[in-house]
Amino acid sequence: MQNMADIFGKMNEFQQKLKEAQDRLGEIEISAEAGGGMVKVTANGNRQVTSIKLEKDIIDPEDVDMLEDLIIAGVNKALVEADRAAKEKMQEVTRDLIPGGGLPGMDLSKFGL
Repeated sequence: MQNMADIFGKMNEFQQKLKEAQDRLGEIEISAEAGGGMVKVTANGNRQVTSIKLEKDIIDPEDVDMLEDLIIAGVNKALVEADRAAKEKMQEVTRDLIPGGGLPGMDLSKFGL
C-alpha cells in the first residue's frame, strides 16, 4: 500500500491539474448557427454565451417571434456543444492524470466528467 503522503501528494497534483483545466474552459469557444446561418451564437467551455450575431435580413419587426425562436435555438445548440467540448477537455485531464481515467468510487460529475 502506498504511503499516505504519496496519496495526498497525488490528490494535490490532481486538484491543481483539475483547477488548471477548469480555468482553461473559458478559453474554449464554440460557435453554432440557426436559421441557415442567420443567427450565430458563440459560447465558451464554462457554458457562457459570449456573442450573438444576427444577419440584418433576419430582423423583421413584423415577425419578432421567429427571431426569438432562432436565437433560442442558436443559444441552446451552442451550449450543448460547449458542454460537450468541456467534458472532453476534463476527461483528457483525468485520463492523463489517473491511470484508467478516474478514481474508483469517486463521483467526478460535478467537475464536468
